[in-house]
Amino acid sequence: MTPGHGSTVDGVLRRSARRTPARVAVEYRDRTWTYEEFDEAVSRAASVLLGQGLSPGDRVGAYGHNSDAYLIGFLACARAGLVHVPVNQSLTGDDLAYLVGQSGSSLVLADPDLADRLPDGVRALPLRDADGSLLELLASAPACDGPEPRSEDLVQLLYTSGTTALPKGAMMTHRALVHEYLSAITALDLSAGDRPAHSLPLYHSAQMHVFLLPYLAVGATNIILDAPDGDRLFDLIEAGRVDSLFAPPTVWIGLANRPDFSTRDLGGLRKAYYGASIMPVPVLERLRERLPGLGFYNCFGQSEIGPLATVLAPDEHKGRMDSCGRPVLFVDARVVDEDGKDVPDGTPGEIVYRSPQLCEGYWDKPEETAEAFREGWFHSGDLAVKDAHGYLTIVDRVKDVINSGGVLVASRQVEDALYTHEAVAEVAVVGLPDEHWIEAVTAVVVPRGEITETELIAHALEKLAHFKAPKRIVFVDALPRNASGKILKRELRDRFADS
Repeated sequence: MTPGHGSTVDGVLRRSARRTPARVAVEYRDRTWTYEEFDEAVSRAASVLLGQGLSPGDRVGAYGHNSDAYLIGFLACARAGLVHVPVNQSLTGDDLAYLVGQSGSSLVLADPDLADRLPDGVRALPLRDADGSLLELLASAPACDGPEPRSEDLVQLLYTSGTTALPKGAMMTHRALVHEYLSAITALDLSAGDRPAHSLPLYHSAQMHVFLLPYLAVGATNIILDAPDGDRLFDLIEAGRVDSLFAPPTVWIGLANRPDFSTRDLGGLRKAYYGASIMPVPVLERLRERLPGLGFYNCFGQSEIGPLATVLAPDEHKGRMDSCGRPVLFVDARVVDEDGKDVPDGTPGEIVYRSPQLCEGYWDKPEETAEAFREGWFHSGDLAVKDAHGYLTIVDRVKDVINSGGVLVASRQVEDALYTHEAVAEVAVVGLPDEHWIEAVTAVVVPRGEITETELIAHALEKLAHFKAPKRIVFVDALPRNASGKILKRELRDRFADS
């Protein structure tokens, strides 16, 4: 290791602070930080953490809402050589105890309104809005003068969403995340002149590592919001303060369904990024029709790769609206069969990756690590097809493909067909146990108008082969999802399996 080569997560901020010290780096509520001020705050916070008796390599949980303090806590861990463990702020009980315990977190940075949920005996330091909080301690703390972390050191445990099994902590190094930041900057056309809003949870890798940290790297001014509130976002766009926004499809659907979506002046929005789950093509078409000057980017990947793996740029959407694009700068991807051999173009197979962005494996889970990393490639669990030009289209998660009467049906194709009906606000398609079909194609629908099961099945039959059409429609008020916007199909299968 050559000392001081700077390929570290906190080095991203340090370089921007030296390049543009007086430029505004972060805005949160009524607080504004220049790059110089924010970099100094991170150094002081790193000193505070090391003063808690922590040593490089120790894990530090982060259990808080979006805020400038949350971001300072992450970067301070990186500068102090600690391993940051972001925790979904909606977790409680056994789920929360599992993440804190499995990661071996020695300390948890927690917002005061969440701290009492932590398991007994867990040491906590308030992030903000409390006596002795991390933000309060910055004023009297010296700058961190400890040894610089190395690029190969762990900097974060990114826990998987856990939609099919217990979450696994992907071990991310400084080097992996810095590579991913450069991939994001180049593929997503991020620049210092952009005005991004960051409204999705910062514990989630997409908002933090595809947008917020890369935007800090290029020197942009970043507005951190508590949540993706439509009123606040529309106000910021109309005021010219925000022109770049990332949101999962569920949030874009919610914005498009707002009564004022057609009347607000949203022309100042230049860049729209979507990802974290599959965007229904009919929804994307409605958004593009309403905002024809807006550039849409499809961002695809998973926690284990930092998480950006492929991008479909605005000028690539025509003729391939359902594609997730091509691999980004530092990602090599293949589509393979069960034996790990490349499949012909147009044939479904599993995406496998090789990349410096990849995690080092799963924390304290050697068997799961060996299963995921086989023959030098990471097996994603995503089923896709590749065309002759290298564009990938996600068919489904391997575990979500439905075996209907011995024929495999991709749930996404059925969902896209149902989304073309104006009375469908949201839909998730799953396979439920069935004596005749093995798994019956079942659509769980959130309606936004009067519609019957018979009418929706008839609509699907106009667009799909008979064996792909839903055998059953279930109407619900809302679909279960995690905080990153992914629909929890496992929960739907469990809920309706015996009904």
